[in-house]
Amino acid sequence: MKHLEGRVALVTGATRGIGRGIAIGLGEAGATVYVTGRSLNNSSSDGVSGSLNETQSAIEEAGGVCIPVQVDHSDDEQVRLLFERIQDEQDGQLDLLVNNAYSGVQALKDAYSQPFWDCEPSLWDASNNVGLRSHYVASVFAARMMTKRNSGLICTISSWGSMSYIFNTAYGAGKAACDRLAADMAVELKPHNVASVSIWPGIVGTELFSRFASENNNSFLSDRYNWETPLLTGRVIAALAGEPNVMRRTGRVQIVAELAKQYGIVDENGDQPASLRSLRFILPAALPGLKKYSWLIPDITVPWSLLLLNALSSPKI
Repeated sequence: MKHLEGRVALVTGATRGIGRGIAIGLGEAGATVYVTGRSLNNSSSDGVSGSLNETQSAIEEAGGVCIPVQVDHSDDEQVRLLFERIQDEQDGQLDLLVNNAYSGVQALKDAYSQPFWDCEPSLWDASNNVGLRSHYVASVFAARMMTKRNSGLICTISSWGSMSYIFNTAYGAGKAACDRLAADMAVELKPHNVASVSIWPGIVGTELFSRFASENNNSFLSDRYNWETPLLTGRVIAALAGEPNVMRRTGRVQIVAELAKQYGIVDENGDQPASLRSLRFILPAALPGLKKYSWLIPDITVPWSLLLLNALSSPKI
């Protein structure tokens, strides 16, 4: 059922990975999807290929409508022109913005296992310029359109790294700021009936993360236990965008696996991965021998109050 037919969405950073999966999920649901990226035609970055034209083909194959726009999200003027184009072509309608563009993966890989003081200060910009900053800029332009229509949803792709240490200091600070960005935007947007949420996928088997896991010989990740595909995030955001009372979720973190369970959504392979705070994930993470019996473990989420006692070491209040 194409429940987003007639809706207009924008997904930033959609040439590959989570962005591409999100765009395809929205296309499946019938939305007109604008997608941005730096390459229209086939190109390779970090040894992984991907292009807007490939994403467009995948969306059209899923039965959706796609409009690719070449944009460098480090250039505010290009972003302004993008929203001006959507304004003109869609008569001011923009129902959904997905802030996903992120250019820091290679920098994270290069700095992996190094303390922040052994890295160049430019690691901060690599992690948070096309990422946290570009999310803010895109949200400014989207909010100008959405508030005029008193309707809309802004989803900012964040990470469990905002709650506990993953990769490095610059990454964690940026993701915590993404969550705060989504929450504070929600306060100002609420009177205009525009929702803002932070989205936490689980372990997503993107092209780059799959390579990262294999190159670092991570024994826990090597068997891809409880991995999600990028399409699951897309299907979940499509369901979220179609929720009649989405304002009840505004300002809050939304976990992809938990929403999938609520909505009855399955992943591309037919699985329904558990949340990273579910006993079905936590117990096998501690005792890998339990992975083969994971179906016997209750899919019960650990309350945030208990999880934060262990996971959140800073800041302390």
